[in-house]
Amino acid sequence: MDTSIGRRRWAIAEGYIPGHSNGPEPAMESHETCCILNASDRDAQVTLTIYFEDREPVGPYRLTVAARRTRHLRFNELTDPEPIPKETGYASVIESDVPIVVQHTRLDSRQAENALITTIAFAAD
Repeated sequence: MDTSIGRRRWAIAEGYIPGHSNGPEPAMESHETCCILNASDRDAQVTLTIYFEDREPVGPYRLTVAARRTRHLRFNELTDPEPIPKETGYASVIESDVPIVVQHTRLDSRQAENALITTIAFAAD
């Protein structure tokens, strides 16, 4: 039974990693997260490309999401080909060789009263 759902290309138009945090790391470190669901029977080969306002895109960042699994990827933990700069606006395009579902979450802990937002990414095709 094929349980794949989702799309092969997603976009998150808004991204920003605050420069500082209030609380113990890593749990309360300010971050952006890309939550990826692969409900298919095949591992998903996923690439991320990061876009900026004032310079060329960076990527691809490559990862695998195992079949019938989920993966929560913190953007501030990406290092190859380069770390994503803090205090810089960016956007991302996520592409996969099998259908996936992508959700975006941000934890902003710059002050003691934390802010958490989440939204489904834009399914491009």
